[in-house]
Amino acid sequence: MKTVRNLDLERYMGRWYEIACFPSRFQPKDGTNTRATYTLAGGDGTVKVLNETWTDGRRGHIEGTAYRADPSSDEAKLKVKFYVPPFLPIIPVVGDYWVLHIDDDYRYALVGQPSLHYLWILCREPRMDDEVYSQLVERAKEEGYDVSKLKKTAHPDPPPESEQTAGDRGVWWIKSLFGK
Repeated sequence: MKTVRNLDLERYMGRWYEIACFPSRFQPKDGTNTRATYTLAGGDGTVKVLNETWTDGRRGHIEGTAYRADPSSDEAKLKVKFYVPPFLPIIPVVGDYWVLHIDDDYRYALVGQPSLHYLWILCREPRMDDEVYSQLVERAKEEGYDVSKLKKTAHPDPPPESEQTAGDRGVWWIKSLFGK
């Protein structure tokens, strides 16, 4: 699987909106305004990850970290680690986060992983140009993804910029285990 080489982590930091993804049990089925915020956590390239989604007006979120899978490689192959359940973080869950494509301006990205079970189309804005979206879908197909599984993420109302909005303290994670 071809990944981005020489990813500039500093430029990659900041807010990314989920435009589309493969549904997973780790996210609510009816979540909207889903976004991720990445912040460099230290000089070693560790990244603080904040994933957020809104369901029925309530914020669900989980925090984690990301780091290069192989610090000596120039490939954009990262590992992400979250602790579950989010309200009582005791079990570490580690996954692959491979940047498959990023534009020159770091405005949109295609992120996946080698098992082909997870795929995200991300953008710096809550909406993406249809032509750009189609190009990213085509790129995912080239890597072997079944793009018929992609589900667009609704962004009906921009959520508050603050991370301090009312939340559900991880209840969404339990609901997602039961398909809610």
